[in-house]
Amino acid sequence: MRRRRVLLRIANVNPDSVTTHSDRVLYSSIGVFIVLYFAYATVGGAAFVDASANYTHPWYQWLVGPLVATGVVAYDRAVVGRVAINYERLDSPDPEDLLRKPTFGLYAGRLALALLFAVIITEPLMLSRYQGEIDARLNEVHNEQISKVEVSGAIAAYDARLRDLKKQTVAENRAVQALNTRAAEKRRDARKLYDQAIADSEGNGVTRRSGCPDGGYCDTLVQRSRGLDDQAARLDAQAARLQDTQKAARTARAAEEADLTTKIADQRTVNAESIRADAGFGARTKAMWYLVNSDFWGIGVFYLGVALLLVALDCAAVGLKFVSHGNAYERTEAREARVHEHEAAIGYEQGLKDVRRYAEATSRVMAEGIGKASRDEQIADVAIERARAHLYDSVAGSALPPLPPIPLIERHPAAPRTQRNVDSLRA
Repeated sequence: MRRRRVLLRIANVNPDSVTTHSDRVLYSSIGVFIVLYFAYATVGGAAFVDASANYTHPWYQWLVGPLVATGVVAYDRAVVGRVAINYERLDSPDPEDLLRKPTFGLYAGRLALALLFAVIITEPLMLSRYQGEIDARLNEVHNEQISKVEVSGAIAAYDARLRDLKKQTVAENRAVQALNTRAAEKRRDARKLYDQAIADSEGNGVTRRSGCPDGGYCDTLVQRSRGLDDQAARLDAQAARLQDTQKAARTARAAEEADLTTKIADQRTVNAESIRADAGFGARTKAMWYLVNSDFWGIGVFYLGVALLLVALDCAAVGLKFVSHGNAYERTEAREARVHEHEAAIGYEQGLKDVRRYAEATSRVMAEGIGKASRDEQIADVAIERARAHLYDSVAGSALPPLPPIPLIERHPAAPRTQRNVDSLRA
C-alpha cells in the first residue's frame, strides 16, 4: 500500500481521491513510466554530453543528465496532476459540467518536446549501440578523405615540386652518365684496337707479319688506340667538370627535397589528425544514417524500432493522462474543487452584502449627525437674538420691534414640552 501511494505521489495525484481500482492501476502505471523515463533521460543526457565532448567521457556528464530528466519529469507531473475543472454553473449537479474539454495545446507541446528529446537524447544512445559499425564506417570515410587529400591541396603541390626536382637531378645524372658511357665505349674500342695490334705484331693479324714497324698496320692500330684513350680521358674530364658545375645546384635541390619531404610528412600528419578528429556527434550521426540507408532491413528496422520505443516511453505518462480524461479521480477532484469554489463564491457574495449594509448604515449615521449639528446652530441663533432683545430693553427702556416668530423645532426650548418632546430631549 505504501509503495502504491509513493507511485501515486510520483504521478502527482492526490491518493485520497483515487478511490477506484482502475484509477489506482492507471496512476501507478504513470508513476512507473515517470521513474523509467527519469532513468532513460539521465542516461540519454549523459550520452549527449559525452558525444558533445567527442566521447572523452567527462565526469560532469552524470550531473547534466539528472538535471535534464528532472525538468522533463516536472513537466510530465504538471500535465498529469492537472485536472481541467469547469467553474461555470457551480450549482449544477450535471456530471457534464464538472470538467472542461482537454487543452490540446498542452499535449501538443509535450509531443514537440518528446520529438526534440528523441533527437537530442535518443540519438546518442543509438550511436552508442552501434559504435562498432560506426567506427568501421568512419575509418572507411577517413581513408577516402586521406586519399583525396593526397591528390589535392598542399601535398599535391609538394609532390609536384619534388618530382620536378628529381627530374632535374635525373637529367643531370644522364648528362654525366652519357659522357662516362662515351668514355667507356672509346676505351673499349681502344682495347679492341690494341688487341688487334698485338695480334698483328705476332703475325696473326691482317698482314701476317710479325713485328710492329713504324707506319705499318700494327703501328696505325696502336696510334688509333692511343687516340681513343685520349678521347676517353677528355670525356672523363668533361664529365668531372660537369659534375663540379652541377654540385651547387645538386646541393640546393637536395636541401629543397629534404625540406619538401619533411613538409609532406608534417602535412600528412596534420591531415590525418584533422580527418580522424572528425568523429564527433555530427560525423557519427551521418555514418549512422548511411548504415540505415545502406542496410535498412538489417540495421534500419532495428534502429527505428528502438527509437520509436524510446519515444513511446517518453510520451507514455502524458498519453495515459490524455486517454483517461474524465475518469473517477478527475470527477472527484472536480466535485471538491467546485464545492470549495461555490462556498467561496457564496461567502464573497455575503461579504459584499455586508459591506453594502455597513456603507448604508454609515451614511445614515453621518446624515443624522449633520442634521443634529444644523439644529444646534439654529437654537444658538435664537438664544443670541433673545439675549440681545433683553439687553436692549434693559438699557433703552423700550421694547424692540417684534422679533420674527421662532420656528418651533424639536428640542427647542420654546417648543411645547409634551412627554414625547421631553423624552426626545432627554435622549
